[in-house]
Amino acid sequence: QVQLAESGGGLVQAGGSLRLSCAASGITFTINNMAWYRQAPGKRRERVAVIYRDSSTNYADSVKGRFTISRDSAKNTVYLQMNSLKPEDTAVYSCYAEDPLGRAFWGQGTQVTVSS
Repeated sequence: QVQLAESGGGLVQAGGSLRLSCAASGITFTINNMAWYRQAPGKRRERVAVIYRDSSTNYADSVKGRFTISRDSAKNTVYLQMNSLKPEDTAVYSCYAEDPLGRAFWGQGTQVTVSS
């Protein structure tokens, strides 16, 4: 059974940094895309960053230049380095992974709270 486990969330002051990690277990295939999504109260879920199998990346405009996604394919782990955090970055951040057949797997989410 595939499981994604996020860690690294917490409370930080505006301007601070956090690093999220997501480790996938139960993997018997090569993961294609891995991504981070977030959802703030009352808002729809948005994709923050994605990293493809060839290591190319794409970011939401709201986080470009501040967030960096990376992956360790050997460990089936994806990271999200978040710098210069803003109160509007407050949300539950969830990890996403996609297998070669396009099936999606999600983590439970980790809370990130940025105080002003």
